[in-house]
Amino acid sequence: MKKIRVGVYNFTCCEGCTIVLIEALNKRYDQWMKKIDFVDFRALKPFKEVHDTDIALVEGAISTEKEVEKLKHIRAKTKKLVAFGSAACMGFPSNQRNDFDDRKMKEIMPVLKAFHHLDKVSPLKGIVKVDDEILGCPVDIDVLIKKIDGYLKNA
Repeated sequence: MKKIRVGVYNFTCCEGCTIVLIEALNKRYDQWMKKIDFVDFRALKPFKEVHDTDIALVEGAISTEKEVEKLKHIRAKTKKLVAFGSAACMGFPSNQRNDFDDRKMKEIMPVLKAFHHLDKVSPLKGIVKVDDEILGCPVDIDVLIKKIDGYLKNA
């Protein structure tokens, strides 16, 4: 049986959803590892380039031009892109700075410029087509397991 190629990618976030995914792997290891090939998953193994995937689980909001380009590259190399967690789905909590008043923005602008941040933080769907979303901060483990089981069933 051909395994589903999955990539897990992180942008601006705390990576709490990745921790929940690892916990879900602990619960479903025997079932999932027969069906999934994690081709890109920094928490499990290093990788230098984005590979072709069937499913890309993408965590985090987009806050830099470099992240915009990488997200577009991931989108081009996957069949199904899943926004994974509140930051990816809604930009929250990183996008709180989008609503700062002029005084606060002027105060933080040198830091944003120094680290090449965009003026606004965006959820994934503000940049690329998103095929599915898993909400939560972090995501609920039972919801995550149900979603992944569904992806495997429909593959």
